[in-house]
Amino acid sequence: MAILEVSDLRARYSSRGPEILKGISFQVEEDDFFAIIGPSGAGKSTLIRCINRLLEPVSGTIKLHDVDVLKLGGRELRRLRRHIGMIFQEFNLINRLSVMDNVLSGRLGYVGSLRSVFRVFSNQDIQRALELLERVGLQDHVDKRADQLSGGQRQRVGIARALMQEPNLLLLDEPTSALDPKISREVMGLIKTIATELRIPVLCNIHNVDLAKEYCNKIIGLQDGNKMFDGPTEILKQANLEEIYAMEVL
Repeated sequence: MAILEVSDLRARYSSRGPEILKGISFQVEEDDFFAIIGPSGAGKSTLIRCINRLLEPVSGTIKLHDVDVLKLGGRELRRLRRHIGMIFQEFNLINRLSVMDNVLSGRLGYVGSLRSVFRVFSNQDIQRALELLERVGLQDHVDKRADQLSGGQRQRVGIARALMQEPNLLLLDEPTSALDPKISREVMGLIKTIATELRIPVLCNIHNVDLAKEYCNKIIGLQDGNKMFDGPTEILKQANLEEIYAMEVL
């Protein structure tokens, strides 16, 4: 069953600028850990950011659980975004806040405006945050400031924060690009394990082809905004990679 359906998606950064996405279509099913690969500038981050409308597409459709994302506005769009967790390349943590407060910020879309200003959370939210911090191995770092953590630890905070949203879909925008190879595998393995346990489909923009092949069951390959490959990881061949990356050295 398709959780996310993208059809003929087109995007550009300005009204007269070149198309960054050129009619992209694909589906993400409920048990997918789906990778988007391609060279720099291929449109990978643009595609991820269109899904939750951080960037407005020019045309096409995006349906999440049969809801047309591009027709939503105001309160309805905010409500939808509650259920789309996002894990960022540069972590996007608030450095001056504690690990606990950064994780709890994943609930800000669920609390009223006054409560969000004063960061007032329920006991249930606090208990859930503690459970998630233990799940990602940070139970001993609850009160540390975010800027006291290593890169791998910061990304684990980002994972826990995204899961606090109780997402129906996880979007990963280059989640390992700031990490060394060993930590990258640990982070990808952690995300995959948790996503599988919680039955959350994942759409991951990733530059590292080896990680994509190791952890993802499906792959879409982009080049200059065009879809060059879309299918199960096991059928991705060297010839497909050469077409996706053209003259770029893998």
